[in-house]
Amino acid sequence: MPMPRRSHALRLLALAVAAAILLPRDGFSQTTSALSFLRDGKSRSIERAELAKLCGVRKISIEDPHYGRVKNYLACPMLDVLRQGFAITGSDLAGFDVVFRASDGYAKPSPGTLLTEDGGWLTFTDADRGTLEKPAWDPIDRRQVDPAPFYVVWSGEPQRDTQRYPWPYQLVEIELTSLEKTYPHIVPSGAAAGSPARAGYDIFKSECIACHSINGEGGKVGPDLNVPRSIVEYRPEAQIKEYIRNPLSFRYTSMPAHEQLSAAQLDALVAYFRQMSLSKHDPGKPQ
Repeated sequence: MPMPRRSHALRLLALAVAAAILLPRDGFSQTTSALSFLRDGKSRSIERAELAKLCGVRKISIEDPHYGRVKNYLACPMLDVLRQGFAITGSDLAGFDVVFRASDGYAKPSPGTLLTEDGGWLTFTDADRGTLEKPAWDPIDRRQVDPAPFYVVWSGEPQRDTQRYPWPYQLVEIELTSLEKTYPHIVPSGAAAGSPARAGYDIFKSECIACHSINGEGGKVGPDLNVPRSIVEYRPEAQIKEYIRNPLSFRYTSMPAHEQLSAAQLDALVAYFRQMSLSKHDPGKPQ
């Protein structure tokens, strides 16, 4: 039965009011966001105001590769953030992996040794647009999204390498873990040490897992590459490698190019995909 016109109008008004309440105004991001810290299945959250106070927020200026220009931020040193979140020292951190998770499903792992370097920062707001109380940001990336609630940046010139160093925005959680413990079903257990599949596994962890999963484990921005069908089961090997190298030659996409990967590295990555196609674990398969 069609909804009466008056009821329909009232429903639209209610939705508009709800949207006005829930959405940020004047380009400002929500100010009540907290950052979650996960370890051994236990999670704790620290509100942004408390975290800024604990870590000693300050103004920094960096050359930001995502924007392609110098940007000013209110930020805390990443090492201090990790110390507060996990009660861990820099030397202890080297024995772990750290996974940065964003609200859109992006999950960037990083070896703890990388996080012990000076130069990492957790930013709370664009210093030229907002304040700690009213954070605001310029839109970022091809999708022009809001980086809130947190954005990780690096100040050293070599650290501008966004493939090697984690630069996640829309950050909501940091996990301290062992990558093989968090994602046990991405490991090519049937491959010998030193094999191409093992080399491809290392490349997958550094280049792919932030956006893609294997057997349901990893990033959720892009598709799973192993289940229900492996990418090597429906794409020619040459096409897979060409797409990884330059995805924009196929379609307009947010997937970055990987022109730095050598032919041998691309071969190893495909060898890893072939190995994992023999070890499927599909958590989404109907029982």
